[in-house]
Amino acid sequence: MSKRVLTTESGAPVADNQNSASAGVGGPLLLQDQHLLEKLARFNRERIPERVVHARGSGAYGHFEVTDDVTAFTHADFLSETGRRTEVFVRFSTVADSLGGADAVRDPRGFAVKFYTAEGNYDLVGNNTPVFFVKDPVKFPDFIHSQKRDPFTGRQEPDNVWDFWAHSPEATHQVTWLMGDRGIPASYRHMNGYGSHTYQWTNAEGEAFFVKYHFKTNQGVRSLSSEQAAEIAGNDPNSHQTDLLQAIERGVHPSWTLYVQVMPAAEAADYRFNPFDLTKVWPHRDYPLQRVGRLVLDRNPDNVFAEVEQAAFSPNNFVPGIGPSPDKMLQGRLFAYADAHRYRLGVNHTLLAVNAPKATTARNYGRDGLMAVNSQGRYAKNYEPNSYDGPVETGRPLSAPLPVSGHTGTHAAPQHTKDDDFVQAGDLYRLMSEEERQRLVANIAGGLSQVSRDDVIEKNLAHFHAADPEYGRRVAEAVRALRED
Repeated sequence: MSKRVLTTESGAPVADNQNSASAGVGGPLLLQDQHLLEKLARFNRERIPERVVHARGSGAYGHFEVTDDVTAFTHADFLSETGRRTEVFVRFSTVADSLGGADAVRDPRGFAVKFYTAEGNYDLVGNNTPVFFVKDPVKFPDFIHSQKRDPFTGRQEPDNVWDFWAHSPEATHQVTWLMGDRGIPASYRHMNGYGSHTYQWTNAEGEAFFVKYHFKTNQGVRSLSSEQAAEIAGNDPNSHQTDLLQAIERGVHPSWTLYVQVMPAAEAADYRFNPFDLTKVWPHRDYPLQRVGRLVLDRNPDNVFAEVEQAAFSPNNFVPGIGPSPDKMLQGRLFAYADAHRYRLGVNHTLLAVNAPKATTARNYGRDGLMAVNSQGRYAKNYEPNSYDGPVETGRPLSAPLPVSGHTGTHAAPQHTKDDDFVQAGDLYRLMSEEERQRLVANIAGGLSQVSRDDVIEKNLAHFHAADPEYGRRVAEAVRALRED
């Protein structure tokens, strides 16, 4: 029996639902990709008023202090000298659950940092894992749908979760992270944060570098077992919020050391992994961690709604010296995050105190809209260029231009020599101790054994076998034992 054709909302057939249209193989994405924009824009408008993802969150203010000279790689002003301090706001979150969900659950954690720099706000939006489940933004709405509540049953369904992963072998690496010992942080203070995406730094000479951000917790990494998490979530669903709030109130200020991995732009094309693939890491032996500075949180918000729920982070909020890479997921999020905030909070959300620049003043020609408070007076014009001394462009790009070539179209990501969906998942498994492997296998089997369809189970087992034969065998045996009980 032939399957029905997938279409856009206007009824046009979809040629490719796995790869976004890009400017050549590996190039940046195209605004003309109507299917991608329609999916992301509709996805952002599915819930009112909480965030579709990262709804359950906590936040705090603090500062970032530069401890090491990185001016060889970027001319960003807030990183220009050691000892330089910049005010920050950080929001932590779970991903899949709703605003009323529990904190101590097996789920990635959002780790978003807003730097209030003298050149404008810089938003670094990441997670507590260095990788993610999918590599192309056209798959993101489908992924989240599979993890959220089923439209009919109103609950998260193992069939949906594992069916999507069965059809997305690139998720194997992140699934191994999520089901491992760090899948449930003991608190927000005791987890690392990662920019996850690849970004571009540009120095004063115009040289371009690709970078990955790593925030290493100075409290030490602590995590919960599934049993501990279930008990804590039942006793105090707000456990992570409570811990962060009380620690800061009693003067115990959590901190993280920021490191970056730096890749000269010229090395990206021939690196053995696609450096712009969000499902991959750069091994530290290839690009060692270089220390940048220290992030400290020392002040709780006065109003959780006004300052945490209305906090809006967007990865397209760059400052001079920092810019995007051809990372497809990042390219999609450059549109989707800002669009989500304009929908959820309104077009003037950047005027809210938590989102407005603090070390400089925003000057532009945006006016009116819902909750407008930016009239700027009777003599201020709302167009440019003008003859009335309004703000003007600088002519200086924030970052180096990205080269593009090839034909437009829906291209799969370019293949580098070591690119497949399983090698890094296998590497991660082999790094684990025997006790860690036992817990990983038990966590995976606990969910996979609940799936009703044998073919979905077999597809997922094939992914673990491909990552490492022992990994696959042990998961298969554990699933079989649970299903026979």
